[in-house]
Amino acid sequence: MGNVAIHCESLGKRYRLGARPTNSLREALMGRLTSRFHRNGDSFQSADRGTIWALRNVSFEIKHGEVVGLIGRNGAGKSTALKLLSRITEPTEGHAQVRGRVGSLLEVGTGFHHELSGRENIFLTGAILGMRKAEIERKFDAIVDFAEVEKFLDTPVKRYSSGMYVRLAFAVAVHLTAEILLVDEVLAIGDAQFQKKCFERVRNIGSSGRTILFVSHNMAAMRQICNRGIVLDRGNLIADGDIDEVTDQYLSSVDSATMRGGQYETPSCVLHEVGIRSLTGPVIKTFDRVEVRVGFTAKVKLRDPGLYICFQGLDNHRIAGVISNDLKTFPPVEAGESIELGFVIDDFPLLAGTYNLEVQFRDSEEHKYEFVPTLFRFDVVETPVYGGHKIDHWFGTVGLKATPLQERRAEHAASHD
Repeated sequence: MGNVAIHCESLGKRYRLGARPTNSLREALMGRLTSRFHRNGDSFQSADRGTIWALRNVSFEIKHGEVVGLIGRNGAGKSTALKLLSRITEPTEGHAQVRGRVGSLLEVGTGFHHELSGRENIFLTGAILGMRKAEIERKFDAIVDFAEVEKFLDTPVKRYSSGMYVRLAFAVAVHLTAEILLVDEVLAIGDAQFQKKCFERVRNIGSSGRTILFVSHNMAAMRQICNRGIVLDRGNLIADGDIDEVTDQYLSSVDSATMRGGQYETPSCVLHEVGIRSLTGPVIKTFDRVEVRVGFTAKVKLRDPGLYICFQGLDNHRIAGVISNDLKTFPPVEAGESIELGFVIDDFPLLAGTYNLEVQFRDSEEHKYEFVPTLFRFDVVETPVYGGHKIDHWFGTVGLKATPLQERRAEHAASHD
C-alpha cells in the first residue's frame, strides 16, 4: 500500500431523482422518512425506483507515478468518480483513499471564488493545496503566461468568459505542486491551440513522475498521455489494463462515426446512415484499409448521382476529400429509391487524432451540390509504423509512406603535400 496513490474499494454513488435541497429541520426529517418508504395500503414500498446509481461497486488502485485514463461514454460515471476522489461529494457506499496533495480540474466553476480576481484566486487555490505564499509567488508568472489573461488578472473572475476562466483554472491546477492531478474533459472548452498546449503540459507532468487520472473523449490524446486505461460503462468498471489494448476494445464497441435514423436531410435526399470503419482491424489506424459508406433515400430523381466526402480536423480545416463522380458513373436514382454509396480508401493517411467527416450529395447533371447539415466524428488511434516507431502529432496530420534513397558518397580526391 506504500506506493499506492489512489485506492478505491466497492465505490458507489447513488442520486435521488428530482431531489431538492431542504430548508428546515422538519423538511429534512420528513424527507428522510419518505425517501426510505412509500405508503401503499398496509405495507411499505422501497423508493429505490426513484434513484439512480451513477457509480456502483467500483474498485481499483493507482500507484504513484502512474498516468491513467478514465474512459467511457457520457453518463458512464467518469466525472462522478473524480468528484468522489476530490471530496466534492461523498460516496453512498464503499470508500476511496487518496494519498498525496491533490490538484483538480473537473468543471468550470469548481475551486474558484467568483467574486475574487484572477490574482486572488491563484493564491487562494495554492493555499487550499497547502502551499506557502513564497512557493505560489515563484510560480505566479508561469501560471499567468500559460493562461494568457494578464490584462484581466485583477478583474473578478465572474466577468471572465468561459474560455478565459478555464485557461486560468487549468494553468493553476497544472503549475501548483500537486502530487496527484485529476483532470476532466473540461479541456474541450478551449480552442484547438489551447487544447494542444494543455495536452503537452499534462504529458510533461506525467513523464515527471506525478500521478494523473485523466478523463477525455479524445482517444488519441489518451494513448499519448496515459500508460493505463480504466473503462466505465453505466457506473460499472468493465476493463482495466494497457492503454492501447483498452482503447482498442472501447473504440471497437463504439462506432462513433455511424448515424442512423434519418435525422438529417437535404432538399433532395434523406440520410439514413453514415459509417466509417477499418477493413483491417477493430479500430481505425494510420495506413489501414478504410471503408466509408453512406445510405440515403432520394426525395427527387437524381440523374447523375454522386457523393462527396471530406475529412476535417476539429477546427473544421479540410484535410482531404474525394468525389465519386470522378471515379465512377452511377445510373439514375428515382424519387423514393434508397441507395448506398461510398469509398474504400487504401493506406488511410490520417495520423492519430479525432476528426470530422463531411458529407455532400451531388447530381452533376443538374449541377446540384447539397451538404448534409452536420459533421460525423471519428477517431484514428496510434499504431507503430516506420519500423515500429509510433508517429504522433509532431509529424503533422497525415502519414507519408516513403522509401529512403540509396546513399551516395562522393569520392574524396587524394591530398598532396
